Amino acid sequence: MRQNARTADGFELQLANLLFTSELPRRLTVAGSGVLASAAHRGYASTNLQFHNGRVIDLLGAVGNRLIAQDERAGALPTLYAAAADIPGNSLAGPGGFMEQRGAPKLVGRSRAAQDSDVARRLWDVSEELTGVRLPLGATAAA
Repeated sequence: MRQNARTADGFELQLANLLFTSELPRRLTVAGSGVLASAAHRGYASTNLQFHNGRVIDLLGAVGNRLIAQDERAGALPTLYAAAADIPGNSLAGPGGFMEQRGAPKLVGRSRAAQDSDVARRLWDVSEELTGVRLPLGATAAA
């Protein structure tokens, strides 16, 4: 069954971002670049980004934000950690607490789907074809 656009916007875009951030370090390395690329996720942070349906789910989300979620400052910490800490390229930073939804930032794992290097390479290539935009790393980066 095909997921609706609302569901696709969440999980499929997160997977695509993780695939891109695994393919980018590979291409940078092949090109001889010293640039590191990593990814981060905020876990469950109390922001106004989750719910805008004007329905019961918004009310439930507001209750969840108040009782379970970490505050927006704690939600920003994994991104800061990924940007400023001395971590290896192709890393994923996220909250280190229960189910990676809250807590101090640390390196966390990726799903099996987000580790598929063949899919990551294909997604990158198709994205370049569809957009006409190429990362200027030289011809050896695509090898």
